Amino acid sequence: MDVRFWTYLLVGLSFALYIGIAIWTRAGSTGEFYVAGGGVPKIANGMATAADWMSAASFISMAGLISTMGRDGSVYLMGWTGGYVLLALLLAPYLRRFGKFTVPDFIGDRYYSSTARVVAVICAIFVSFTYVAGQMRGVGVVFSRFLEVEVETGVIIGMVIVLFYSVLGGMKGITYTQVAQYCVLICAYLVPAIFISLMLTNNPVPQLGFLSDAAGTSTGLVEKLDGIGKDLGFKSYTDGHKPMADVFAITLALMVGTAGLPHVIVRFYTVKKVSDARTSAFWALLLIAVLYTTAPAVAIFARTNLLDTVAGKPYVEMPEWFKKWEDSGLIAWVDKDADGLIRYDGTGPAIEKMAGSKKVEPKFVALSDKMARGFHGERVLLNEPTDVTNELYVDADIIVLANPEIAKLPAWVIGLVAAGGLAAALSTAAGLLLVISTSVAHDLFKRTLNPSISEKGELMLARVAAGVAVVIAGYFGVKPPGFVAQVVAFAFGLAASSFFPAIVLGIFTKRINRQGAVAGMVSGLLFTATYIWYFSFGFFGVQGTPDQYWFGISPEGIGALGMVVNFVVAIVVSMVTPPPPAYIGELVERIRLPRAAFGEEDSGPSAH
Repeated sequence: MDVRFWTYLLVGLSFALYIGIAIWTRAGSTGEFYVAGGGVPKIANGMATAADWMSAASFISMAGLISTMGRDGSVYLMGWTGGYVLLALLLAPYLRRFGKFTVPDFIGDRYYSSTARVVAVICAIFVSFTYVAGQMRGVGVVFSRFLEVEVETGVIIGMVIVLFYSVLGGMKGITYTQVAQYCVLICAYLVPAIFISLMLTNNPVPQLGFLSDAAGTSTGLVEKLDGIGKDLGFKSYTDGHKPMADVFAITLALMVGTAGLPHVIVRFYTVKKVSDARTSAFWALLLIAVLYTTAPAVAIFARTNLLDTVAGKPYVEMPEWFKKWEDSGLIAWVDKDADGLIRYDGTGPAIEKMAGSKKVEPKFVALSDKMARGFHGERVLLNEPTDVTNELYVDADIIVLANPEIAKLPAWVIGLVAAGGLAAALSTAAGLLLVISTSVAHDLFKRTLNPSISEKGELMLARVAAGVAVVIAGYFGVKPPGFVAQVVAFAFGLAASSFFPAIVLGIFTKRINRQGAVAGMVSGLLFTATYIWYFSFGFFGVQGTPDQYWFGISPEGIGALGMVVNFVVAIVVSMVTPPPPAYIGELVERIRLPRAAFGEEDSGPSAH
């Protein structure tokens, strides 16, 4: 039985499970649709939170970035892990005590303003759509390779699945679906990691394996990888190359962006009590750590196998997996020096010079507007960014997905990884789409435009909004603005610059008023979005270059500076405008102190 059979079988079974759970847990009220009725068990909520948190960026891209960037790629691991700790310890208990469904709900009531609520809704939708673009790209990547269909077709299949269980079940259906998705994705991540760890180091524990000696040698695996890289002309794998200011900014933006992500925050409303929220946060952190501590090992295993298999080898000897991934457009090779060998090394300028001296002009046979074949039959990217200093282009998003094939693992393991990648992407996409539908139906219509809308009407509106959001998300999946982790980093930066200061100031200060909060959110979001757009996509044909970065900070890290802008603007505007009403001070006190201090029970969130 080949890879395609196992992929169809395992992906098909997992999809059937998700749909079955959605039918079993279909929502019958807004309370079930928004927060699963507030009655999810603690461990189940921890598993759902972990699946919601570990998106396609965590499953597909994070190890790929560590693999291709070396130590610099660890900023994603540190930022996302630290961010969850920050959210669980600093913000979640207070937001849970507030007793509302959403972040816009908190901001609207804390800052006693419909305008603040609407601005928060816009921010939530903007951040969520940016984030969901990365998830839909992940869906397209998996389908295009393993099910051998067009990316567009794969995205449509993913859209239908997400639409079904998010619209039918709402948060209740999504929660229990995500419990199943966590089981799928963590097995899919660990099984090949354990296999490869045994093959490369004779150690079955990946977290220990990558620190062990390479099999049959007395040389550590990381030391061996450093040696292979230096022999090929690359800089040391364990050395950092990014400016320290950028490393710090990206890590900070990812951390505080985590604390401002609405689809994660809402998870703390789906349990019965604040104490249950804390317990489920602990379980989620423990379950997240299983994957995050494995990612560096997967990155090193994949990098070692890739260099051993590809670098300096004849193209005609490439295994089947290489040709399959070429068809997905995520690996491409151009024979710049006409020797038939795949040069993947750190001597790019020398290759360019050698190719120029030989007057080599690669000949392409265009098969479509995106695909061509070169002289040796290699897949050539058209109208796509390629590494001009090298012969081989390897997209960071394929490292985890291709890893089992590179290591020659059994076909069923490869199919399991495909199912895991889809579980990671779809679990987060569903949570994000629910945030969008909730923001529109509850925060915008129920709390702002039409307070008299019936519960049945609100539930219908939420489902329609989720359907529209799925279609828009599908468009982003077909035409993504970047690779998965990059797009997700943009979303975290936008959340850091918009939500985080408003939440922190709303909880820990009484003086910040509605004028300050609105001005801060708008200024932080506009600053960050403008910077990202200019340096990543350009304005009217003019695009910034890395040497123009402010303080050396890349678009992935600019959310940290946007957060500072938000804080400064919010505080200054609040100081020169009237203070909030007295009842807001009492509200802040109630958020900070246990409900028992006021003679109240620690109950679940109210519907309105």
